[in-house]
Amino acid sequence: MSRPDIDQGLFRELLGRFATGVTVLTTRDAAGKPVGMTASSLAAVSLAPPLVSVCVDVTAEMHRSMSASGDFVINVLAAGQEAVSRRFADLPPEQRFTAGGWRETPGGLIVLEAVLAHIECERYADFPLGDHTLFVGRVTGGATREAMPLLYFQGQYGNFEEP
Repeated sequence: MSRPDIDQGLFRELLGRFATGVTVLTTRDAAGKPVGMTASSLAAVSLAPPLVSVCVDVTAEMHRSMSASGDFVINVLAAGQEAVSRRFADLPPEQRFTAGGWRETPGGLIVLEAVLAHIECERYADFPLGDHTLFVGRVTGGATREAMPLLYFQGQYGNFEEP
């Protein structure tokens, strides 16, 4: 016998107690335009092959683009990049790249500037799960820099105190 679903408010409250890093997913839409959105659902999946996963709401513009694209980038935000996170979460999709702060890799991938890390992925698999799709990417490249991470906890942004 199956138990009933939890109340959505309590579900959000429970998951809000889990501190996460903050990322911005970037790819291109079917016309080649840059598309991006803030996400906190990054997870390592496998070491061999190197796989990561992210979840995207099926109603998001990013979902259509991720479904059509073979490649995407996970930009891990650094402390001090709350405005970048908010831009990719709150602004209309057509305004998210107008402020600059991004570049193209030689392969045409979109990388945000001054991020803690960027993870270049080739779409490996996707799985519809409820109102989201779990996209799995095979990691094909990336880079890191020394900085502190941007964190998200109980609806608030924060960061580690410097040691």
